[in-house]
Amino acid sequence: MNYQLRLFLVACGVVLTGFAGAGQIKEYKPVTNAESLNPDPGDWIHWRRTPDGQAFSPLTQINKQNVHTLQLVWSWASHDGMTEATPHVRGGIMFLPQASGGVQALDAVTGDLLWDYHLGLAKADIGEGSGNTRVTGLGNAAGLSRPMRNLAFWGDKVYTATSIHQGGKLVALDAKTGKVVWEQPVGYGHSAGPIAADGKIVLGTTNCQEFSKADPPCFIAALDAETGKEIWKTSTIQRPGEGGPDSWSGIPLMFRRGGENWGAGSYDPKTRLVYFGTAQAKPWIPYQRHTDGTALYTSSTLALDIDTGKIAWYYQAIPGEAYDMDETFERILIDYDGKSSVFEMGKIGILWEMDRRTGQYRSAHDLGYQDQGHIDPKTGQLVYDRLPQQGVPISFCPGVSGFKNWRAMAYYPKTYAVFIPLQLWCTTGVPAPPIEQKEGGGGTGGFRNSKSSFHPTRPDGTGEFAAMDIRNGKILWSHKTRTPPTTSAMTTAGGLVVVGNFNRNTYFYEAETGKILYQVRLPGPPVGSPTTYMVNGRQYVAIPLGTGSMGGWMRTPPGLMPDIRAQSQRWEFFPNGVHVFALPQPPRK
Repeated sequence: MNYQLRLFLVACGVVLTGFAGAGQIKEYKPVTNAESLNPDPGDWIHWRRTPDGQAFSPLTQINKQNVHTLQLVWSWASHDGMTEATPHVRGGIMFLPQASGGVQALDAVTGDLLWDYHLGLAKADIGEGSGNTRVTGLGNAAGLSRPMRNLAFWGDKVYTATSIHQGGKLVALDAKTGKVVWEQPVGYGHSAGPIAADGKIVLGTTNCQEFSKADPPCFIAALDAETGKEIWKTSTIQRPGEGGPDSWSGIPLMFRRGGENWGAGSYDPKTRLVYFGTAQAKPWIPYQRHTDGTALYTSSTLALDIDTGKIAWYYQAIPGEAYDMDETFERILIDYDGKSSVFEMGKIGILWEMDRRTGQYRSAHDLGYQDQGHIDPKTGQLVYDRLPQQGVPISFCPGVSGFKNWRAMAYYPKTYAVFIPLQLWCTTGVPAPPIEQKEGGGGTGGFRNSKSSFHPTRPDGTGEFAAMDIRNGKILWSHKTRTPPTTSAMTTAGGLVVVGNFNRNTYFYEAETGKILYQVRLPGPPVGSPTTYMVNGRQYVAIPLGTGSMGGWMRTPPGLMPDIRAQSQRWEFFPNGVHVFALPQPPRK
Protein backbone atom coordinates (compact mmCIF):
# COMPACT_ATOMS: atom_id res chain seq x y z
CA MET A 1 0.00 0.00 0.00
CA ASN A 2 1.53 3.34 -0.98
CA TYR A 3 2.05 6.25 1.35
CA GLN A 4 -0.63 8.55 -0.17
CA LEU A 5 -3.34 5.87 0.08
CA ARG A 6 -2.36 5.16 3.68
CA LEU A 7 -2.71 8.82 4.62
CA PHE A 8 -6.08 9.00 2.83
CA LEU A 9 -7.38 6.07 4.87
CA VAL A 10 -6.13 7.62 8.09
CA ALA A 11 -7.85 10.88 7.14
CA CYS A 12 -11.08 8.94 6.72
CA GLY A 13 -10.75 7.53 10.21
CA VAL A 14 -9.43 4.14 9.17
CA VAL A 15 -6.70 2.78 11.44
CA LEU A 16 -4.54 0.25 9.68
CA THR A 17 -3.61 -2.46 12.09
CA GLY A 18 -3.22 -6.17 12.56
CA PHE A 19 -1.44 -9.04 10.89
CA ALA A 20 -0.90 -9.30 7.16
CA GLY A 21 0.89 -12.50 6.33
CA ALA A 22 3.11 -12.88 3.30
CA GLY A 23 4.17 -16.43 4.04
CA GLN A 24 5.94 -18.24 6.79
CA ILE A 25 9.30 -19.60 7.85
CA LYS A 26 9.68 -23.30 7.15
CA GLU A 27 12.34 -23.99 9.77
CA TYR A 28 13.12 -22.02 12.91
CA LYS A 29 15.39 -23.19 15.70
CA PRO A 30 14.06 -22.09 19.10
CA VAL A 31 16.37 -19.95 21.21
CA THR A 32 17.51 -21.77 24.33
CA ASN A 33 18.71 -20.20 27.57
CA ALA A 34 22.29 -21.19 26.71
CA GLU A 35 22.03 -19.57 23.28
CA SER A 36 20.49 -16.42 24.73
CA LEU A 37 23.46 -16.02 27.05
CA ASN A 38 26.02 -16.94 24.37
CA PRO A 39 24.49 -16.41 20.91
CA ASP A 40 25.79 -18.11 17.82
CA PRO A 41 28.46 -15.82 16.25
CA GLY A 42 26.38 -15.64 13.08
CA ASP A 43 23.22 -14.47 14.87
CA TRP A 44 22.21 -11.10 16.31
CA ILE A 45 19.38 -11.83 18.75
CA HIS A 46 19.81 -9.06 21.34
CA TRP A 47 19.71 -5.31 20.80
CA ARG A 48 23.50 -5.16 21.15
CA ARG A 49 24.03 -8.79 19.99
CA THR A 50 24.78 -10.18 23.47
CA PRO A 51 23.05 -9.59 26.82
CA ASP A 52 26.09 -7.63 28.07
CA GLY A 53 25.32 -4.82 25.61
CA GLN A 54 28.77 -4.67 24.01
CA ALA A 55 27.66 -4.75 20.32
CA PHE A 56 30.83 -6.67 19.47
CA SER A 57 30.69 -9.38 16.80
CA PRO A 58 33.30 -12.18 16.69
CA LEU A 59 32.93 -12.49 12.91
CA THR A 60 36.12 -11.85 10.91
CA GLN A 61 35.29 -12.63 7.27
CA ILE A 62 34.76 -8.91 6.63
CA ASN A 63 37.86 -7.25 8.02
CA LYS A 64 40.10 -4.22 7.70
CA GLN A 65 41.98 -5.77 4.77
CA ASN A 66 38.94 -6.40 2.54
CA VAL A 67 36.14 -4.13 3.79
CA HIS A 68 36.77 -1.71 0.92
CA THR A 69 35.37 -4.32 -1.48
CA LEU A 70 31.92 -4.52 0.13
CA GLN A 71 28.98 -4.59 -2.26
CA LEU A 72 25.26 -4.07 -1.81
CA VAL A 73 23.52 -7.46 -2.06
CA TRP A 74 19.93 -6.46 -1.26
CA SER A 75 17.79 -3.69 0.20
CA TRP A 76 14.29 -3.41 1.57
CA ALA A 77 11.86 -0.49 2.02
CA SER A 78 9.73 -0.98 5.12
CA HIS A 79 6.55 0.68 6.39
CA ASP A 80 6.10 4.42 6.98
CA GLY A 81 6.45 5.95 10.43
CA MET A 82 9.17 6.56 12.95
CA THR A 83 11.90 3.93 12.90
CA GLU A 84 15.20 3.44 14.71
CA ALA A 85 15.44 -0.26 14.02
CA THR A 86 17.92 -2.98 14.89
CA PRO A 87 18.04 -5.67 12.19
CA HIS A 88 18.01 -8.87 14.27
CA VAL A 89 19.02 -12.18 12.70
CA ARG A 90 18.32 -15.72 13.84
CA GLY A 91 19.24 -18.73 11.68
CA GLY A 92 19.24 -16.85 8.39
CA ILE A 93 16.03 -14.91 9.08
CA MET A 94 16.08 -11.15 9.63
CA PHE A 95 13.49 -9.72 12.01
CA LEU A 96 13.12 -6.00 11.47
CA PRO A 97 11.29 -3.77 14.01
CA GLN A 98 8.71 -1.44 12.49
CA ALA A 99 7.07 1.78 13.66
CA SER A 100 5.10 1.52 16.93
CA GLY A 101 5.97 -2.13 17.51
CA GLY A 102 5.37 -3.86 14.19
CA VAL A 103 7.72 -6.58 12.94
CA GLN A 104 8.73 -7.89 9.51
CA ALA A 105 10.52 -11.18 8.86
CA LEU A 106 12.81 -11.30 5.82
CA ASP A 107 15.09 -13.87 4.27
CA ALA A 108 18.48 -12.56 5.45
CA VAL A 109 20.20 -13.73 2.23
CA THR A 110 17.74 -12.53 -0.41
CA GLY A 111 15.63 -9.89 1.35
CA ASP A 112 12.37 -11.67 0.47
CA LEU A 113 9.46 -10.89 2.82
CA LEU A 114 8.33 -13.92 4.83
CA TRP A 115 5.71 -12.37 7.11
CA ASP A 116 4.53 -8.96 8.26
CA TYR A 117 3.02 -8.07 11.65
CA HIS A 118 1.83 -4.58 10.76
CA LEU A 119 0.24 -2.17 13.24
CA GLY A 120 -0.27 0.73 10.87
CA LEU A 121 -0.39 4.45 11.60
CA ALA A 122 -2.51 5.96 14.35
CA LYS A 123 -3.86 9.51 14.23
CA ALA A 124 -1.68 11.00 16.96
CA ASP A 125 0.81 10.10 19.62
CA ILE A 126 2.71 11.52 22.53
CA GLY A 127 6.37 11.98 21.71
CA GLU A 128 9.28 11.30 24.03
CA GLY A 129 9.94 14.35 26.14
CA SER A 130 7.05 16.29 24.60
CA GLY A 131 4.93 16.64 27.73
CA ASN A 132 1.24 16.75 26.93
CA THR A 133 1.74 18.11 23.43
CA ARG A 134 0.18 15.80 20.88
CA VAL A 135 1.62 15.51 17.40
CA THR A 136 -1.06 16.10 14.79
CA GLY A 137 -1.23 16.71 11.06
CA LEU A 138 -1.88 14.04 8.49
CA GLY A 139 0.97 15.34 6.34
CA ASN A 140 3.52 14.26 8.94
CA ALA A 141 4.15 10.53 8.58
CA ALA A 142 6.58 10.53 11.49
CA GLY A 143 4.00 12.11 13.79
CA LEU A 144 1.62 9.20 13.28
CA SER A 145 3.80 6.64 15.04
CA ARG A 146 6.61 6.03 17.48
CA PRO A 147 9.86 4.09 16.97
CA MET A 148 10.57 0.60 18.23
CA ARG A 149 14.30 0.03 18.57
CA ASN A 150 14.67 -3.68 19.22
CA LEU A 151 13.07 -7.07 19.70
CA ALA A 152 13.67 -10.02 22.03
CA PHE A 153 13.91 -13.76 21.29
CA TRP A 154 13.12 -16.76 23.47
CA GLY A 155 12.09 -20.27 22.52
CA ASP A 156 9.99 -20.23 19.35
CA LYS A 157 8.78 -16.66 19.84
CA VAL A 158 9.84 -13.13 18.97
CA TYR A 159 8.73 -10.34 21.32
CA THR A 160 7.88 -6.74 20.52
CA ALA A 161 6.53 -3.87 22.59
CA THR A 162 4.03 -1.36 21.24
CA SER A 163 3.80 2.40 21.54
CA ILE A 164 1.29 4.24 23.69
CA HIS A 165 -1.30 4.65 20.92
CA GLN A 166 -1.10 0.90 20.23
CA GLY A 167 -1.95 0.16 23.84
CA GLY A 168 1.51 -0.14 25.43
CA LYS A 169 1.50 -3.93 25.07
CA LEU A 170 4.10 -6.68 25.11
CA VAL A 171 3.33 -9.00 22.18
CA ALA A 172 4.64 -12.53 21.67
CA LEU A 173 4.68 -13.60 18.03
CA ASP A 174 5.15 -17.06 16.58
CA ALA A 175 8.59 -16.75 14.98
CA LYS A 176 7.56 -18.95 12.03
CA THR A 177 4.35 -17.19 11.07
CA GLY A 178 4.24 -13.80 12.77
CA LYS A 179 0.88 -14.64 14.32
CA VAL A 180 0.12 -13.38 17.82
CA VAL A 181 0.59 -16.06 20.49
CA TRP A 182 -0.32 -13.73 23.33
CA GLU A 183 -0.36 -10.04 24.09
CA GLN A 184 -0.31 -8.40 27.48
CA PRO A 185 -1.00 -4.73 28.30
CA VAL A 186 1.96 -3.42 30.28
CA GLY A 187 1.11 0.25 30.57
CA TYR A 188 2.08 3.62 29.11
CA GLY A 189 4.17 2.96 26.00
CA HIS A 190 7.50 1.72 24.76
CA SER A 191 10.18 2.89 22.34
CA ALA A 192 12.82 0.37 23.44
CA GLY A 193 11.93 -3.26 23.11
CA PRO A 194 12.30 -5.93 25.79
CA ILE A 195 15.20 -8.19 26.71
CA ALA A 196 14.98 -11.94 27.24
CA ALA A 197 16.63 -13.37 30.34
CA ASP A 198 16.16 -16.68 32.16
CA GLY A 199 12.69 -17.37 30.76
CA LYS A 200 11.51 -13.83 31.44
CA ILE A 201 10.82 -10.92 29.13
CA VAL A 202 11.88 -7.68 30.83
CA LEU A 203 11.08 -4.17 29.63
CA GLY A 204 10.80 -0.59 30.80
CA THR A 205 8.20 2.07 30.07
CA THR A 206 7.92 5.57 28.59
CA ASN A 207 5.28 8.32 28.36
CA CYS A 208 4.74 8.56 32.12
CA GLN A 209 5.17 12.33 32.49
CA GLU A 210 1.50 13.11 33.10
CA PHE A 211 0.30 13.62 36.69
CA SER A 212 -2.01 10.74 37.53
CA LYS A 213 -2.97 8.28 40.25
CA ALA A 214 -1.14 5.48 38.47
CA ASP A 215 1.03 3.48 40.86
CA PRO A 216 3.80 2.89 40.04
CA PRO A 217 4.28 6.09 38.01
CA CYS A 218 6.88 4.52 35.71
CA PHE A 219 8.33 1.05 36.04
CA ILE A 220 10.31 -1.93 34.79
CA ALA A 221 8.42 -5.21 34.54
CA ALA A 222 9.15 -8.89 33.92
CA LEU A 223 6.66 -11.24 32.25
CA ASP A 224 6.75 -14.99 31.79
CA ALA A 225 8.08 -15.73 28.31
CA GLU A 226 5.61 -18.56 27.71
CA THR A 227 2.39 -17.13 29.11
CA GLY A 228 2.82 -13.36 29.38
CA LYS A 229 1.89 -13.48 33.06
CA GLU A 230 3.41 -10.64 35.06
CA ILE A 231 6.13 -11.87 37.44
CA TRP A 232 7.19 -8.57 38.97
CA LYS A 233 6.95 -4.82 38.51
CA THR A 234 9.40 -2.32 40.00
CA SER A 235 8.84 1.42 40.23
CA THR A 236 11.57 3.65 38.80
CA ILE A 237 10.30 6.44 41.07
CA GLN A 238 10.80 6.40 44.83
CA ARG A 239 7.41 6.15 46.52
CA PRO A 240 6.73 8.09 49.74
CA GLY A 241 7.95 6.09 52.71
CA GLU A 242 10.10 3.59 50.86
CA GLY A 243 13.80 3.27 50.13
CA GLY A 244 15.17 5.46 52.90
CA PRO A 245 14.85 9.25 53.28
CA ASP A 246 12.38 10.87 50.93
CA SER A 247 14.17 12.43 47.96
CA TRP A 248 11.14 14.22 46.46
CA SER A 249 10.69 16.87 49.18
CA GLY A 250 7.56 15.16 50.43
CA ILE A 251 5.35 15.77 47.37
CA PRO A 252 2.58 13.20 46.77
CA LEU A 253 3.22 10.24 44.51
CA MET A 254 0.83 11.64 41.90
CA PHE A 255 3.28 14.44 41.15
CA ARG A 256 6.45 12.33 41.02
CA ARG A 257 7.05 11.72 37.32
CA GLY A 258 9.85 10.68 35.00
CA GLY A 259 12.33 7.82 35.26
CA GLU A 260 11.46 6.41 31.82
CA ASN A 261 13.54 3.85 29.94
CA TRP A 262 14.44 4.85 26.38
CA GLY A 263 16.91 1.97 26.04
CA ALA A 264 16.72 -1.80 26.54
CA GLY A 265 18.46 -3.32 29.53
CA SER A 266 21.44 -5.65 29.95
CA TYR A 267 21.72 -8.92 31.87
CA ASP A 268 24.49 -10.67 33.80
CA PRO A 269 23.75 -14.35 34.58
CA LYS A 270 26.50 -14.42 37.23
CA THR A 271 24.98 -11.68 39.35
CA ARG A 272 21.47 -12.54 38.14
CA LEU A 273 20.85 -8.84 37.78
CA VAL A 274 19.32 -6.84 34.94
CA TYR A 275 20.66 -3.31 34.46
CA PHE A 276 18.53 -0.40 33.25
CA GLY A 277 19.04 3.33 32.98
CA THR A 278 16.38 5.86 33.95
CA ALA A 279 15.46 9.25 32.51
CA GLN A 280 15.36 12.55 34.34
CA ALA A 281 12.60 13.67 36.71
CA LYS A 282 9.58 15.45 35.24
CA PRO A 283 9.09 18.36 34.94
CA TRP A 284 12.73 18.95 34.05
CA ILE A 285 13.71 21.81 36.37
CA PRO A 286 13.53 21.34 40.19
CA TYR A 287 11.41 24.44 40.88
CA GLN A 288 8.98 23.37 38.13
CA ARG A 289 8.38 20.05 39.90
CA HIS A 290 8.19 21.71 43.36
CA THR A 291 11.08 19.78 44.81
CA ASP A 292 14.73 20.46 45.57
CA GLY A 293 15.53 16.82 46.36
CA THR A 294 17.60 14.32 44.41
CA ALA A 295 14.41 12.73 42.97
CA LEU A 296 15.30 9.02 43.11
CA TYR A 297 15.49 6.86 41.08
CA THR A 298 15.77 9.22 38.12
CA SER A 299 19.00 9.74 36.12
CA SER A 300 20.28 6.51 37.62
CA THR A 301 21.49 3.00 36.92
CA LEU A 302 19.21 0.38 38.49
CA ALA A 303 20.35 -3.19 39.12
CA LEU A 304 17.32 -5.45 39.59
CA ASP A 305 17.13 -9.05 40.77
CA ILE A 306 15.92 -11.09 37.79
CA ASP A 307 13.71 -13.29 39.99
CA THR A 308 12.04 -10.71 42.22
CA GLY A 309 12.58 -7.29 40.62
CA LYS A 310 14.01 -6.01 43.89
CA ILE A 311 16.48 -3.16 43.48
CA ALA A 312 19.82 -4.71 44.44
CA TRP A 313 21.55 -1.34 44.09
CA TYR A 314 21.26 1.99 42.34
CA TYR A 315 23.69 4.71 41.38
CA GLN A 316 22.32 8.18 40.67
CA ALA A 317 24.71 9.94 38.30
CA ILE A 318 22.95 13.33 38.31
CA PRO A 319 21.01 14.02 41.54
CA GLY A 320 18.14 16.49 41.11
CA GLU A 321 18.64 16.75 37.35
CA ALA A 322 17.75 20.19 35.94
CA TYR A 323 18.54 20.40 32.19
CA ASP A 324 16.87 17.33 30.59
CA MET A 325 20.08 15.27 30.75
CA ASP A 326 18.83 11.68 30.46
CA GLU A 327 21.01 8.86 31.76
CA THR A 328 18.60 6.26 30.44
CA PHE A 329 20.53 4.62 27.64
CA GLU A 330 22.53 1.41 27.20
CA ARG A 331 24.42 -0.23 30.06
CA ILE A 332 27.56 -2.06 28.88
CA LEU A 333 28.88 -4.90 31.05
CA ILE A 334 32.65 -5.35 30.79
CA ASP A 335 35.13 -7.56 32.63
CA TYR A 336 38.70 -6.22 32.57
CA ASP A 337 41.79 -6.13 34.81
CA GLY A 338 40.08 -8.40 37.34
CA LYS A 339 37.05 -6.10 37.62
CA SER A 340 33.42 -6.62 36.66
CA SER A 341 31.94 -3.25 35.76
CA VAL A 342 28.91 -1.62 34.22
CA PHE A 343 29.52 1.46 32.07
CA GLU A 344 27.09 4.13 30.93
CA MET A 345 27.08 7.52 29.26
CA GLY A 346 24.09 9.81 28.94
CA LYS A 347 23.36 13.16 27.40
CA ILE A 348 25.89 15.14 29.39
CA GLY A 349 28.87 13.23 27.97
CA ILE A 350 30.38 11.63 31.07
CA LEU A 351 31.37 7.95 31.08
CA TRP A 352 30.48 6.46 34.45
CA GLU A 353 31.75 3.10 35.75
CA MET A 354 30.24 1.15 38.65
CA ASP A 355 30.97 -2.20 40.25
CA ARG A 356 28.52 -4.61 38.66
CA ARG A 357 27.74 -6.47 41.90
CA THR A 358 27.55 -3.64 44.42
CA GLY A 359 27.02 -0.45 42.43
CA GLN A 360 30.07 1.13 44.04
CA TYR A 361 31.33 4.10 42.05
CA ARG A 362 34.63 3.43 40.28
CA SER A 363 35.31 6.23 37.80
CA ALA A 364 33.85 9.09 35.81
CA HIS A 365 35.44 10.51 32.67
CA ASP A 366 34.11 13.81 31.35
CA LEU A 367 34.53 14.42 27.62
CA GLY A 368 35.09 18.08 28.52
CA TYR A 369 32.31 19.58 26.40
CA GLN A 370 29.63 20.21 29.06
CA ASP A 371 29.39 23.45 31.07
CA GLN A 372 26.65 22.58 33.57
CA GLY A 373 28.67 21.28 36.50
CA HIS A 374 31.62 19.30 37.81
CA ILE A 375 32.27 15.76 39.03
CA ASP A 376 32.38 15.22 42.79
CA PRO A 377 35.77 13.50 43.32
CA LYS A 378 34.38 11.23 46.07
CA THR A 379 31.03 10.14 44.65
CA GLY A 380 31.56 10.73 40.93
CA GLN A 381 28.17 12.44 40.74
CA LEU A 382 27.57 15.63 38.78
CA VAL A 383 27.32 18.71 41.01
CA TYR A 384 25.70 21.71 39.32
CA ASP A 385 27.67 24.94 39.12
CA ARG A 386 24.47 26.83 38.25
CA LEU A 387 20.75 26.08 38.08
CA PRO A 388 18.08 27.51 35.77
CA GLN A 389 16.07 30.34 37.30
CA GLN A 390 12.49 31.07 36.32
CA GLY A 391 12.24 33.64 33.56
CA VAL A 392 16.00 34.23 33.35
CA PRO A 393 17.47 33.38 29.92
CA ILE A 394 20.21 30.79 30.08
CA SER A 395 22.59 29.13 27.66
CA PHE A 396 23.94 25.66 28.38
CA CYS A 397 25.90 22.85 26.76
CA PRO A 398 24.85 20.29 25.81
CA GLY A 399 21.44 21.35 24.60
CA VAL A 400 18.38 19.36 25.60
CA SER A 401 19.14 16.72 22.95
CA GLY A 402 22.41 15.97 24.74
CA PHE A 403 25.87 15.16 23.45
CA LYS A 404 25.19 11.41 23.66
CA ASN A 405 21.65 10.19 23.14
CA TRP A 406 20.05 6.79 22.45
CA ARG A 407 22.58 5.99 19.69
CA ALA A 408 24.47 3.38 21.64
CA MET A 409 28.19 2.95 22.22
CA ALA A 410 30.02 -0.24 21.27
CA TYR A 411 32.99 -1.94 22.93
CA TYR A 412 36.18 -3.26 21.32
CA PRO A 413 38.01 -5.62 23.74
CA LYS A 414 41.42 -5.46 22.06
CA THR A 415 41.96 -1.78 22.89
CA TYR A 416 39.58 -1.48 25.88
CA ALA A 417 37.74 1.19 23.90
CA VAL A 418 34.14 2.31 23.77
CA PHE A 419 33.10 4.14 20.61
CA ILE A 420 30.79 7.06 21.25
CA PRO A 421 28.43 8.71 18.71
CA LEU A 422 28.30 12.43 19.65
CA GLN A 423 26.29 15.46 18.59
CA LEU A 424 27.73 18.80 19.68
CA TRP A 425 25.42 21.77 20.08
CA CYS A 426 24.05 23.96 22.85
CA THR A 427 20.69 25.50 23.83
CA THR A 428 19.59 28.99 24.82
CA GLY A 429 16.16 29.37 26.37
CA VAL A 430 14.00 30.87 29.08
CA PRO A 431 13.05 28.53 31.97
CA ALA A 432 9.27 28.19 32.10
CA PRO A 433 7.11 28.76 35.22
CA PRO A 434 6.39 25.99 37.76
CA ILE A 435 3.91 23.33 36.66
CA GLU A 436 0.57 23.36 38.44
CA GLN A 437 0.12 20.22 40.49
CA LYS A 438 -3.21 18.81 39.35
CA GLU A 439 -4.33 15.48 38.00
CA GLY A 440 -3.96 15.37 34.23
CA GLY A 441 -1.30 18.06 34.25
CA GLY A 442 2.45 17.62 34.33
CA GLY A 443 4.72 17.23 31.35
CA THR A 444 8.29 18.27 30.82
CA GLY A 445 8.13 21.95 31.72
CA GLY A 446 11.54 22.96 30.49
CA PHE A 447 12.50 26.00 28.48
CA ARG A 448 10.62 28.43 26.27
CA ASN A 449 11.86 30.17 23.14
CA SER A 450 14.62 27.59 22.89
CA LYS A 451 17.23 27.95 20.20
CA SER A 452 20.08 25.67 19.28
CA SER A 453 23.59 26.90 18.52
CA PHE A 454 26.95 25.44 17.58
CA HIS A 455 29.19 24.33 20.42
CA PRO A 456 31.97 26.89 21.06
CA THR A 457 34.61 24.32 20.11
CA ARG A 458 32.86 23.43 16.82
CA PRO A 459 31.63 26.60 15.09
CA ASP A 460 31.05 24.85 11.76
CA GLY A 461 29.99 21.31 12.60
CA THR A 462 27.99 19.17 15.00
CA GLY A 463 29.24 15.59 14.69
CA GLU A 464 31.96 13.54 16.34
CA PHE A 465 32.70 9.85 16.74
CA ALA A 466 35.15 9.22 19.57
CA ALA A 467 37.08 6.19 20.86
CA MET A 468 37.65 6.34 24.64
CA ASP A 469 39.81 4.02 26.75
CA ILE A 470 37.57 2.78 29.56
CA ARG A 471 40.55 2.41 31.91
CA ASN A 472 41.54 6.06 32.03
CA GLY A 473 39.17 8.09 29.89
CA LYS A 474 41.84 8.84 27.29
CA ILE A 475 40.53 9.68 23.83
CA LEU A 476 42.32 7.25 21.53
CA TRP A 477 41.01 8.89 18.36
CA SER A 478 38.06 10.87 17.12
CA HIS A 479 36.54 11.72 13.76
CA LYS A 480 34.75 15.06 13.46
CA THR A 481 32.03 15.51 10.84
CA ARG A 482 29.74 18.40 9.96
CA THR A 483 26.62 16.40 10.78
CA PRO A 484 26.14 14.09 13.77
CA PRO A 485 26.04 10.29 13.94
CA THR A 486 22.51 8.97 13.58
CA THR A 487 23.13 5.29 14.38
CA SER A 488 24.50 3.25 17.21
CA ALA A 489 28.05 1.92 16.86
CA MET A 490 29.06 -1.67 16.10
CA THR A 491 32.47 -3.39 16.40
CA THR A 492 33.80 -6.65 14.97
CA ALA A 493 36.72 -8.99 15.54
CA GLY A 494 37.72 -8.10 11.99
CA GLY A 495 39.12 -4.87 13.43
CA LEU A 496 36.20 -2.70 12.35
CA VAL A 497 33.86 -0.18 13.93
CA VAL A 498 30.78 0.99 12.03
CA VAL A 499 28.54 4.06 12.42
CA GLY A 500 26.29 6.18 10.18
CA ASN A 501 25.56 9.92 10.16
CA PHE A 502 22.89 12.45 9.17
CA ASN A 503 24.57 13.24 5.86
CA ARG A 504 23.69 9.71 4.60
CA ASN A 505 27.19 8.33 5.14
CA THR A 506 28.06 5.03 6.79
CA TYR A 507 31.69 4.78 7.87
CA PHE A 508 33.74 1.61 8.40
CA TYR A 509 36.73 2.58 10.55
CA GLU A 510 39.82 0.71 11.55
CA ALA A 511 39.03 0.25 15.23
CA GLU A 512 42.57 0.81 16.49
CA THR A 513 43.45 3.93 14.51
CA GLY A 514 40.22 5.58 13.36
CA LYS A 515 41.26 5.38 9.72
CA ILE A 516 38.28 5.33 7.35
CA LEU A 517 38.58 2.09 5.40
CA TYR A 518 35.28 2.21 3.56
CA GLN A 519 32.47 4.72 3.21
CA VAL A 520 29.08 4.33 1.55
CA ARG A 521 26.33 6.89 0.98
CA LEU A 522 22.72 5.73 1.17
CA PRO A 523 19.38 7.19 -0.05
CA GLY A 524 18.63 8.65 3.39
CA PRO A 525 20.24 8.96 6.81
CA PRO A 526 21.14 5.61 8.38
CA VAL A 527 19.11 5.46 11.58
CA GLY A 528 19.02 2.68 14.16
CA SER A 529 21.67 0.11 15.00
CA PRO A 530 23.87 -1.56 12.34
CA THR A 531 24.36 -5.30 12.78
CA THR A 532 26.39 -8.08 11.18
CA TYR A 533 25.55 -11.75 10.72
CA MET A 534 26.55 -14.89 8.83
CA VAL A 535 24.46 -17.31 6.76
CA ASN A 536 25.88 -20.33 4.93
CA GLY A 537 29.43 -19.17 5.49
CA ARG A 538 28.93 -15.63 4.16
CA GLN A 539 29.07 -12.57 6.41
CA TYR A 540 26.70 -9.65 5.89
CA VAL A 541 26.41 -6.13 7.31
CA ALA A 542 22.92 -4.62 7.69
CA ILE A 543 22.51 -0.82 7.78
CA PRO A 544 19.01 0.41 8.73
CA LEU A 545 17.55 3.70 7.44
CA GLY A 546 14.70 5.71 8.90
CA THR A 547 13.01 8.88 10.03
CA GLY A 548 14.22 8.76 13.63
CA SER A 549 11.92 9.90 16.43
CA MET A 550 11.35 13.60 15.62
CA GLY A 551 13.91 14.56 18.28
CA GLY A 552 16.27 17.50 18.07
CA TRP A 553 19.02 15.15 16.91
CA MET A 554 17.16 14.98 13.55
CA ARG A 555 15.71 18.51 13.45
CA THR A 556 18.73 20.52 14.58
CA PRO A 557 21.36 19.71 11.89
CA PRO A 558 19.35 21.16 8.97
CA GLY A 559 18.48 24.17 11.13
CA LEU A 560 22.12 24.94 11.92
CA MET A 561 23.47 23.92 8.52
CA PRO A 562 20.79 24.60 5.88
CA ASP A 563 23.24 23.73 3.12
CA ILE A 564 23.17 20.11 4.31
CA ARG A 565 20.25 18.30 2.70
CA ALA A 566 19.79 14.69 3.65
CA GLN A 567 17.37 14.36 0.75
CA SER A 568 15.03 16.48 -1.34
CA GLN A 569 12.00 16.10 0.94
CA ARG A 570 11.51 17.05 4.58
CA TRP A 571 13.31 14.97 7.19
CA GLU A 572 10.11 13.25 8.37
CA PHE A 573 9.80 11.62 4.95
CA PHE A 574 13.21 9.96 5.00
CA PRO A 575 12.99 6.40 3.65
CA ASN A 576 12.64 3.51 6.08
CA GLY A 577 14.29 0.20 5.41
CA VAL A 578 17.57 -1.66 5.44
CA HIS A 579 20.57 -2.02 3.10
CA VAL A 580 22.62 -5.23 3.33
CA PHE A 581 26.25 -5.55 2.20
CA ALA A 582 28.69 -8.45 1.76
CA LEU A 583 32.02 -9.19 0.11
CA PRO A 584 31.92 -10.14 -3.59
CA GLN A 585 31.38 -13.81 -4.20
CA PRO A 586 33.97 -15.62 -6.33
CA PRO A 587 32.79 -16.21 -9.90
CA ARG A 588 31.08 -19.51 -10.55
CA LYS A 589 33.13 -22.09 -12.38
